[in-house]
Parts: sequence; structure tokens; C-alpha cells
Amino acid sequence: MRLNNPLLLTILLSTSTTNVTPFTLTMGTGNTFGRTFRISTWGESHGGGVGVTLDGCPPRLPLNRDEIQVDLDRRRPGQSRITTPRNEADSVEILSGITPDDRTTGTPIAMLVRNKDQRSSDYLDNDMKVAYRPSHADATYDAKYGVRAVAGGGRSSARETIGRVAAGAVARKILSLYNGIEVLAYVSKVQDIGSNVNDDTFTMADVDANIVRCPDEAAAELMLARIDEIRKTGNSIGGVVTCVARNVPAGWGSPVFDKLEADLAKACMSIPAAKGFESGDGFEGTLLSGKDHNDEFYIDPVTGATRTRTNRSGGIQGGISNGENIVIHVAFKPTSTIGQAQGTVTRDGQEVELRGKGRHDPCVLPRAVPMVEAMVSLTLVDALMQQVAQCELIPNEAAVLDRPNPMGPTVSREGGPNRELVEAGSLGKVNKDGSVSQRVDEE
Repeated sequence: MRLNNPLLLTILLSTSTTNVTPFTLTMGTGNTFGRTFRISTWGESHGGGVGVTLDGCPPRLPLNRDEIQVDLDRRRPGQSRITTPRNEADSVEILSGITPDDRTTGTPIAMLVRNKDQRSSDYLDNDMKVAYRPSHADATYDAKYGVRAVAGGGRSSARETIGRVAAGAVARKILSLYNGIEVLAYVSKVQDIGSNVNDDTFTMADVDANIVRCPDEAAAELMLARIDEIRKTGNSIGGVVTCVARNVPAGWGSPVFDKLEADLAKACMSIPAAKGFESGDGFEGTLLSGKDHNDEFYIDPVTGATRTRTNRSGGIQGGISNGENIVIHVAFKPTSTIGQAQGTVTRDGQEVELRGKGRHDPCVLPRAVPMVEAMVSLTLVDALMQQVAQCELIPNEAAVLDRPNPMGPTVSREGGPNRELVEAGSLGKVNKDGSVSQRVDEE
């Protein structure tokens, strides 16, 4: 087999008795995300810088550097005693795709953040240059590529997420202008310490009011105390980030393999240290019966739109948004690099004991908040563009009664609520309790 192009591999299968038609296999390298609204991130933790190329952004979008910098400042290191002390300003440079008067051109937007405070000697002048950190990507990257890029973790470092957050800020602007969509995340759990947050009302200011990024102040104090306790022992700690997307219209997402929650899961699970994903009630929903778990529908008496009385589905049903808040939860493991001794092996197969040195986060959760927001925003803009291209290109000009009733809090039924009385029996057999029977025959 001969490989002429590293991104395009043509394989010809043949035997002495069977002729097989050649086929083309496109090989991805894992650095690009999205279908229509696409990003490619590049750079390494201890290289010259990190950045992103964003393709598919609509033209004429008002956008300036400061709007992008806001999200990068929330992600950057050195914010508090519970984040890595690495001192980086993370000042973004926009290299292309935006006019001098701050309008997108529709062509690729390239953004760069230069590394200023990397200390490769923390990795290269001790055993960390040959020993793998337990549960870190050190060993698996080496197994895949056969190249030991030890300084700062290379591409596996959370510094790679700068490009995602920068592009996510652009996506956030598009969502806000399109339908007033808000994407907000917060730390909802640190180890076994949970929180009580109203997902309908909390704000970014509430989230950023403390260094843990939990809007529940009482819970935040307990979380901070636990993180400090673990940090002082040279250890690390994990937990959960919850993200809420408000005002997302119904209809986004596609069956079967491109369900919205499936795309969100891939997006969030690609974040460094992410180890679990839930949509809506997630695993807790398995403890309920169907009667308790189902979100009953009703008609909003003011707008006439279809709503749900509860939101255990997390705003997604059948892989498609239903207009209610999209709610997801992302579990993050404790940071792999710790200051306590651990057993490991070297690259040449020797067992050793390793104690992590240098600068790292004792808890990734506070800085993971803008990362989750970015990946959710990128996924939603991609879904928006696909929805408009496929389902809204040709207007639905059917009569109001022949269209599905609009769903969600941001829409209204033309003419207001449908006040027509439903004739007895028109929807099926009426039971003694007034409910309507519906015969179902599903696999």
C-alpha cells in the first residue's frame, strides 16, 4: 500500500479471483470540529502560540476583539489560588476575516494567542521528560505518534482550548443576534458537594461572583474549602459543570446519528479532563417511571405555543430541540498532574516513582466553565445553519391549522391560542376520565 496524500488514502482491494472497486477513505486528524460552522485549532502549550481558524462564519456580523477577549479572560490561567499560577495575558490577535470597522467578511477568521510564560525546564530538567504521568495523555500520545512532546503536555494541554473559546465567542454573538440565545455554564458539583441553582434565572455575573464559579454562594464556600483542603496536600479534585442554553428554537438537531444531544456530547467530551456527559436528568432519570419522567405538554395561555410543564428531557426530545432550556452536565476528573508520589513507568519500560512538579490546576472546574460554553455555542450555531439550510429555505405557507403548533417560550401562535373546542371523539376514543386513547404499535 502506497500513501501519496496523508489526508486522502485510496485503497485498492483485490485478489486473484475477485475484482473490488476502489474506494476513497478520508482520514481525519482530530483537530477540526463542526460541519458548516467549522473550527480547526492549532498550537501547543509550550510552542510559540495557540490559535484557531474559523470557517463558515456569516458575513457582516458585527464583531470586535474585545468581545472575544471577554471569554478568553474567563478561561485564562492565574485567575486565583485554585487555578494554575502560570501567568498568561492570553491577548488575542485577529489575523484575518474581520474588516477594519469590525465586520466579518465571510472568509476564514484566524485568531492567535502567543505563549509568554511557558517554562519547559519544569518538564525537561527532571524525570518528567521520560516518565509518564498516571492517567495523563503522555503515554497514549506517545503510543500513537511515537514522539514524546512532554513540555506542557503538548496538544493534550488545556491551553489548546484557547482556540475553541475564541471561536465560541463568535458563535455566542451569532446565537444572541439570531434569537436572543444565551449559553451559560456553572460549577454545579465538586466531589460530593452539590448546589441549588435556578437554571431559568442565573446570570453570568452570578457565576463569576466567586472564584469557584458556582452561583449558589453557600455551596460555593463549601466547594472552595474542599478545593483548598485538597490543594494544600498536593492533590487534585474533580466535579461537574452544568450548562444551560436558553431561547433555542424547536427543531434543531437531526435524526438518527446527528441528534443534537449526540453532537453536544461529542463536543463536550472533547474537552480535556471531561469523562462524563448527561442530557437533562441523565442517569437520575433511570430511577423514575415513565409517568414521573415524561414532560407533559400544555398550551401557553398567552402565546398559544406548546410548552412542557417540566424539563427532565433537558430541552431535547428525539435528538431535536423542543424550545425549552437545553440543559447538559459534564463530569470532569481530578487533574492528572499532582504533587504526590505515584508509581509509573518510563518510556523505555522501567518502573519508577514520580512526583509532579511545576504549575497546574488543582481543580479544572472553574476554567472549564467557559470551555463548555464555547463547545455548546459552536455546536448550536452548526445546528442552526443546518436547520436553516434544510428546513427553512422554503417557507411553510400552509394554513395555520395545517402547521405544527409553535413550541417554546420565544414563539407565539399566529392569532393567539387556539380557542376552538375539540369535538368529542375527534381525537380518538374518550375514556371515562376524559382522557383520549391512542393506539400505538412500535418496535
